[in-house]
Amino acid sequence: MEHNISLITTLAAGFGVALVLGFIAERIKLPALVGYLLAGIAIGPATPGFVADVHIASQLSEIGVMLLMFGVGLHFSLHDLLAVKRIAVPGAVVQMSLATALGMGLAMWWGWSLGEGLVFGLSLSCASTVVLLKALESRGVLESMNGKIAVGWLVVEDLATVLVLVLLPPLAGVLGGAVPSGTSSTQPLWMTIGGTLLQVGAFIAVMLIAGRRVLPWILWQVSKTGSRELFTLSVIAAAISIAYGAAELFSVSFALGAFFAGMVMRESEFSHRAAEESLPLRDAFSVLFFVSVGMLFNPSILMEEPLHVLGVLAIIIVGKALAALVLVLVLRYPLNTALTVAASLAQIGEFSFILAGLGLSLGLLPVEGMNLVLAGALMSIALNPLLFTVIAPLQRWLLSRSDMARKLDQREDPFAELPMSTERKFLEGQVVLVGYGRVGRRIARELDARNIPYVVAEQNREIVEDLRKRGVAAVSGHASDPAVLIQAHIADAAMLVVATADTFNVRQMVDTARTLNPAIEVVLRSSSEDESQLLRHEGLGTVFFGEEELARGMSHHVLQRFAP
Repeated sequence: MEHNISLITTLAAGFGVALVLGFIAERIKLPALVGYLLAGIAIGPATPGFVADVHIASQLSEIGVMLLMFGVGLHFSLHDLLAVKRIAVPGAVVQMSLATALGMGLAMWWGWSLGEGLVFGLSLSCASTVVLLKALESRGVLESMNGKIAVGWLVVEDLATVLVLVLLPPLAGVLGGAVPSGTSSTQPLWMTIGGTLLQVGAFIAVMLIAGRRVLPWILWQVSKTGSRELFTLSVIAAAISIAYGAAELFSVSFALGAFFAGMVMRESEFSHRAAEESLPLRDAFSVLFFVSVGMLFNPSILMEEPLHVLGVLAIIIVGKALAALVLVLVLRYPLNTALTVAASLAQIGEFSFILAGLGLSLGLLPVEGMNLVLAGALMSIALNPLLFTVIAPLQRWLLSRSDMARKLDQREDPFAELPMSTERKFLEGQVVLVGYGRVGRRIARELDARNIPYVVAEQNREIVEDLRKRGVAAVSGHASDPAVLIQAHIADAAMLVVATADTFNVRQMVDTARTLNPAIEVVLRSSSEDESQLLRHEGLGTVFFGEEELARGMSHHVLQRFAP
């Protein structure tokens, strides 16, 4: 008896080939995402041999889009974005506009229409958050100021792209594409856009008002059963059901529905568990999404249109990087920050595929355009690790040969020094508090409650600006730079408290502090048990490890309860 097992064969081929090629990509220091795209090409109709079911793969990719956007929503932090809003918002908007203009100009030079050029340019303007996070994590700079700026920049790009995904269908007819079903071609443009925005607004209102109450309540009821698989099922069901319901009831895209489902769930007390429990399934379907995208790619375009491919690659790697570099420098950030952000944006990924796929379905992007976007993504993602590798040598080369580069690298920061009006109590016998994150803020509150003077050393310039407005003594810069500790008057301080888990730079901070003030007491925060033991063995100071202190505090409470 013959069975129709195209779903099974598509899954088996997709996962199997993606595993092999993803593993090879990681071994040669490329993102696994490159392997997943190549796997799609290998089992796609454009290459000989086995061909997977394209129709089934496209439906699986829709689930992948939902779970991918759900994951983006789960990790979207408004607080992190607001911390770098002064550079991330204007930078991302201007950079996306410039990249879109470059893409439009190139496409219209090839003879494409205005609408096709617009979608093509927008597809080239948005970088991959997945690729960036992995690149920053592998280099240990995700929590650095440069890393936070780059991530905030891409979050703004993601939000802008979500807005484009909402507005593109109602604008398709005007731009020369196909009018989506259910949309009147005779309806005025302002009514079409207004109706779309009203539907989106209604969906957002429902999610913010009802969703914020209903979703946490459902998760709480499920968690009380003690069943891990039911909790995972509830998270995935919420993501897919909300995405589907948003599309059916509010004519909102699957992507936007899933994104807001993740955003609402993030505000729940179960957000971390939801992210952790759903991660394997999200990763699996994300792989299928990239595989299905690869199946749409026709490698022959590399031979038939090599100049077009080079033009696309030039916009992604050169145009976007240069635009970001100039913008960051104009906003008066150091050269190293500008180079890091430029390298971060010199690639495209998942949002480009989603946007190009929507343009293809609306008749606003030719098949050649989709192939060019895919070729640009493959090559830019493969080259991106190399760009991060050359940041340090390029910076050294520029600093050794250019006076302007040296000036740009040492930008005058108005918050790098304490004001002349700073009271004496903050300059002698004070606590120097390095870092003003979750831990640093709590320490500062305790010091304020006991009227103990302190100076904050924080690398986020916007946080320092806000602290100054509140009358808190603070200096901007990374505490591994001796100049920052000097400006915090470490030479006359009573104590150095490092509230950031900075494994790579803590020794330099302590060396600088003890060189300038041999009698200073040092208190350090550690992120792991092994690290805390090593820091104690080296005698760098009093070390606190989170889990150890939590266990000690809970034990103390229990012992007090049962004490005679």
